Amino acid sequence: MTEQRCGLVAVVGAPNAGKSTLVNALVGQKVAIVSPKAQTTRAKLLGVAIEGDAQILLVDTPGIFEPKRRLDRAMVAAAWEGAEGADILALVVDGKGGIGPKIHAIAESIAHRPEPKHLILNKVDIADKARLLTHAEKLNEVVKFDETWFISAQTGDGLPQLKTRLASLMPEGPWHYPEDQVSDATERALAAEVTREQLYLQLHAELPYASAVETEAYKEREDGSVEIHQQILVERPTQRAIVLGKNGVRIKEIGARSRAQLSELLGQKVHLYLHVKVKPGWDEDRSVYKDIGLDWVE
Repeated sequence: MTEQRCGLVAVVGAPNAGKSTLVNALVGQKVAIVSPKAQTTRAKLLGVAIEGDAQILLVDTPGIFEPKRRLDRAMVAAAWEGAEGADILALVVDGKGGIGPKIHAIAESIAHRPEPKHLILNKVDIADKARLLTHAEKLNEVVKFDETWFISAQTGDGLPQLKTRLASLMPEGPWHYPEDQVSDATERALAAEVTREQLYLQLHAELPYASAVETEAYKEREDGSVEIHQQILVERPTQRAIVLGKNGVRIKEIGARSRAQLSELLGQKVHLYLHVKVKPGWDEDRSVYKDIGLDWVE
């Protein structure tokens, strides 16, 4: 019998580097929400990828940035917590963008960590090749990366080789999750994340950042379908009006798309009920942090 392997890969980087897209691609299905907006990921999430005899536990962490409010501080704390005890620390960098002070700061903060470190330059399908090589050279001057990868999480370029290599580096040991489990997220948490993704995709400017989604009730019906009640928290009445839309058109569209995606992910019919509540200062409410999977940070 082949010896099983299992290890933890912490996926860190600046907002919008493509960390969640990479985790989803390596797992082989959607486990983390994705949007073109930065800072979509709020809490750390574990994606479970399998390659041969290896189970690769991928911690998708929030983007690391300069925090300005309590929610920001909690997200950054979750990112660094996700990196603790990893077998490999993977720094994902947007290969199309520049290597500015933010990325340099992250690189410097991991430079002296003891974990083996891999640099993953993402978005090679749309990045300038000469720029990619310059990025790799500059970052390797800051951090002694064990390996450097050029990939596209979107198109799959370089992913099979990366996945095979990560699997080979996992330490020997029993798998932590059943073969058919792809994430450590509960179904309640997954439901809230899917709806939150629609807020990012369908609403504009700062509104998605000023909102949160709580799954208030999640129950199986006798016919095999699932009934989900969710509350969308916003800070002001004007924001509630935007989420609802004229004659409730926007909230119906958010609900319809969330419902369709949840039905596909859960493999069962979903009855989704959305309610928008104005809760000024929700991002200073300790109970909300618990619901969205973040620690309260003073």
